[in-house]
Amino acid sequence: MIGNATFRHTNTALLAVTSVEAPVIVPSAEFDRGLGSALKRLGLSTRLLERVAGIKERRWWDKGTTFVDAAMEAGAKALAAAGIEPGQVGMLINTSVSRENLEPSVAVKIHHGLGLPSSAVNFDITNACLGFLNGINLAANMIDGGQIKYAVIVNGEDAQSTQEATMRRLNHPDTTRDDFMREFATLTLGSGAAAAVIGPADAHTGSHRVVGGVSRAGTEHHELCVGGVDGMYTDAKGLMDGGLDLVESAWHEAQADNWDWANMDRYVTHQVSTAHTNAIVNAINLDPKKVPMTFPLWGNVGPASLPMTLAAESQTLNSGDRVLCMGVGSGLNTTMMELVW
Repeated sequence: MIGNATFRHTNTALLAVTSVEAPVIVPSAEFDRGLGSALKRLGLSTRLLERVAGIKERRWWDKGTTFVDAAMEAGAKALAAAGIEPGQVGMLINTSVSRENLEPSVAVKIHHGLGLPSSAVNFDITNACLGFLNGINLAANMIDGGQIKYAVIVNGEDAQSTQEATMRRLNHPDTTRDDFMREFATLTLGSGAAAAVIGPADAHTGSHRVVGGVSRAGTEHHELCVGGVDGMYTDAKGLMDGGLDLVESAWHEAQADNWDWANMDRYVTHQVSTAHTNAIVNAINLDPKKVPMTFPLWGNVGPASLPMTLAAESQTLNSGDRVLCMGVGSGLNTTMMELVW
């Protein structure tokens, strides 16, 4: 397979990364109870979510709180942590999969809510669970090129309505075992928000360098995971196999292009499930102690999963630590991005 892209950044740093946890805890046992009759009729055991996916619970927002509200909160937290005023921001990128409407962009409401200046360009990047890393890469290119000085990348996700619609559908008496398994991944989702501020490294001593990385596309797999407002449909085995092939290919080409990632201090992956995490760890021989897992308590929070995990890990990272962010998005696409703390 060809198509590997390598990118290197010269003067971009991560100044802050923050997260907002949705407050309503929804245990997987609650889903088991809600789907009890369907599970019994289809001959499926309870605790599938916990036993197979490793997801004990996920979060939903309080009534009246939207994913846009949460993305704005995360963005404000990131700006405050970075010590950057809204008027200094030259770009806002929203990477949410969740959306209230097709247009205008989600970014415009967040731009307004954060009080960003008219000079700050703003738009959405939607690339499934890979969007946040894509946003950092694009903004870093513009910072390196001198077009902007500071950028804010935000993400907010809300899984509740999609999961409620899926449960209603799975409880229908005509639902088959195959139908259930095609929609099983929807039940692993969670709600949450994250944001990052990036800027010029030479202006911020002690900031975290965005070094660069690789991206690879495997778009022959574009039908393996298709999601909409009402649900997400997956070919679990095909998605696992295709994703592993893509990650392995990108990993080995990165080594050939002088990226030395065999002994990083932390590997922050997109949070999907126990099976997916273990498969990646085994495929490219990572030290599992260096691979944090947040999906057991947050579920798969889409593009917010990786930055939320990075924000949690930032409390234990030391200056000089090397961190590899590893994202995979349905479609399929992958990006691996190196940061130096």
